[in-house]
Amino acid sequence: MPPLDERLRLAERTMVALVEDAELPPKVGLHPRLEGSFAHAMPAYLRGADPEGGDDLLGMKWIAGFPGNSSRHLPALHGLVLLADPTTGAPIALLDAGPITAERTAAVTGVAIARFAPLVEARPSRAALIGAGVQGRSHLAVMGRVLRGVELAVFDRHPDRAEALAITARTVEGIAAAHVNSTAREAVETADVVVTAASFGPVRQVMTEDWLTPDALVVPVDYATYCSAAVAREAALFLVDQREQFLANRDAGLFDGYPDPTATIGEAIVAGTPRPAHGRVVVSHLGVGLADLLFGAAILRRAEDAGLGTTLPG
Repeated sequence: MPPLDERLRLAERTMVALVEDAELPPKVGLHPRLEGSFAHAMPAYLRGADPEGGDDLLGMKWIAGFPGNSSRHLPALHGLVLLADPTTGAPIALLDAGPITAERTAAVTGVAIARFAPLVEARPSRAALIGAGVQGRSHLAVMGRVLRGVELAVFDRHPDRAEALAITARTVEGIAAAHVNSTAREAVETADVVVTAASFGPVRQVMTEDWLTPDALVVPVDYATYCSAAVAREAALFLVDQREQFLANRDAGLFDGYPDPTATIGEAIVAGTPRPAHGRVVVSHLGVGLADLLFGAAILRRAEDAGLGTTLPG
């Protein structure tokens, strides 16, 4: 895995590339019979500077989620990232999508926080993290880097997981303090930045405007599990990672009542869109296969340089 600063640069490059240099459809979704399960195929293509295509990226992420796996002592998510030669289509690498998914998601959140968190003076920044699973853990280093000296509130429906995450957070560079709240509302009510990374479930859109501070940045990485449509509708700025994917998911009923986005994250970066002086900002990112390709390619380069991995016969 590339170091943190490189991960943040890769995430920003991904968001900007989505504006003009990339080709990717909304993720293709399948829904196996077990409740809450899904399988997604996420192909992506990125045009590079070489007119012959030598530095293009081509590949796909396959990710399957089965929430009931915990009862079998199995991970809830299984996935692979396939990288292909952009000039021949030949497969060149298979990578474990689990850590890539966790770190690229956190890095995109970091880009959103660095650009759109409210300016806080005379006191430390306050952040809330809802969800103490894999995504919650992957966000800690990013939040410590882009919110130096932050005071972090943690909530998870499993108190032991929340406490374990808070203990870990206290050891992370840049996080000044971390504590557990007994409810999600208590965790977010004084936060400048709210990141929701809860497990998908039947209860949705529970976080309403009255939970939040007037100028809070809200970054949902759990679709509309927590963030209500009213929060997005009344936001001064509502951004998504990819417009087509968001609209497709809204048509499928996963973002009922949500407005059209103001812009994509990449469009806002290219345009130099500032954080509004007043009002909330919502940055919802659903995850795009292009980020997995950029991270996968960086991991492959580092692995080849270090002589790591298993080379299969051609």
